Amino acid sequence: MRSVTTDTGLNDAEPTGRRTQAERTAGTRAKLLDAAIDCLVELGFAKTSTQEIARRAGVSRGAQLHHFPSKESLVIAAVEHLVDRRLSEILEAEPDPARGPEILADAFSGPLFYAALELWVAARTDPALHEAMIPLERRVAEAIQGGAQIVMGSKMSPESIELSVELARGLAVSALFRTPEADAQLRERLLPIWSEKVMTS
Repeated sequence: MRSVTTDTGLNDAEPTGRRTQAERTAGTRAKLLDAAIDCLVELGFAKTSTQEIARRAGVSRGAQLHHFPSKESLVIAAVEHLVDRRLSEILEAEPDPARGPEILADAFSGPLFYAALELWVAARTDPALHEAMIPLERRVAEAIQGGAQIVMGSKMSPESIELSVELARGLAVSALFRTPEADAQLRERLLPIWSEKVMTS
């Protein structure tokens, strides 16, 4: 009896190509940056070490040092990476410009805010970190204000956006000492007043 061969189509499939060096490099960096944010949020800056970041990222110590030779360079790059990602998420969502202050208040929440807060506090007494944070803060401010300008358009002046960013930052810091329920109540009470003061018709 003649045997019958069933064609599964597997031989016709295109072979999976190996990742390029650039893709492997980007993948390693992304793992390190994500692990750094996790460490900052869970452990705080003081207890975050490059060894722990490398362990969580699943990469060798040598690979970590190749990409980021110091703890400061790694955690700062991680926060900058998270800012870019958060800003992209906000812009892709096509938010309602009328919700300007609420959008800014929401931007200063979650892992991004807590990771950045760890660096702000540590930078007060760490000269090397403080020096490295100056350009980061400038880039973050420009990114947030630029993104807000795109979202709000003519609804808010550049000065109102700058003021709102500072208000959002302060609101986020004080929220650390409120329950989620109390914070929601405060936002519900203040956001309409905030919008009335800074939004144009």
